[in-house]
Amino acid sequence: MRLEFRSHGPHGGEPLVLLHGLTSDGSSFDGVVGALAERWRVYVPDQRGHGQTGPADAYTFELLAADLGEFLDARDLTAPILVGHSMGAVATYLHAARRPDRAGPLVLVEPPPPFPQYRPIPERPDGPIEYDWAARVALVEQVNSPGPGWLDELDAIRAPALVVGGGPASPFPQDQMRAMADRMPRGAFQEIPVGHGVHREAPTEFVAALTAFLDQKH
Repeated sequence: MRLEFRSHGPHGGEPLVLLHGLTSDGSSFDGVVGALAERWRVYVPDQRGHGQTGPADAYTFELLAADLGEFLDARDLTAPILVGHSMGAVATYLHAARRPDRAGPLVLVEPPPPFPQYRPIPERPDGPIEYDWAARVALVEQVNSPGPGWLDELDAIRAPALVVGGGPASPFPQDQMRAMADRMPRGAFQEIPVGHGVHREAPTEFVAALTAFLDQKH
């Protein structure tokens, strides 16, 4: 599926891709793009059914991961830095497990852990919304009942990976996020206790954590 995107930073710079969360779009990273683009060539796609990318016939995390692979293939981005938030983090780690040729270091921000969750599906709000409601329903259902092999797929990720948790205010158990980091051969965990929207609530601290991690792994 063709993903609409924006790009920032020096042409020819090391590529870094930002994948947003459910019901959001690439603009959710506006508070950190400027700082990241001083050093990296930053790509910010809108995922299927979100932002400027049109709706799709189906929504699964496997399809989101395939979309990411196609996006990278089309631009010949061999081993980009991949940063995913929430929904985008799941797409990122599934992609990295299945397409190691197209995955550099990973930063997984508040990923819904691959353990059964109990997230309610709210009623559709009145009025227009800036995403496809079908995406919210389908993907929340998959968060609650994740793929049976997703946890094992973490074992296959050979790239260095940082899992960033939002602390006690997060809607997801932090111990499960730590378990995700432990399953990845080169995984690490860091907590920034501001809740689920880490990059929005603490942009300076988020950029510092990301930069320190990448400086260690490059």
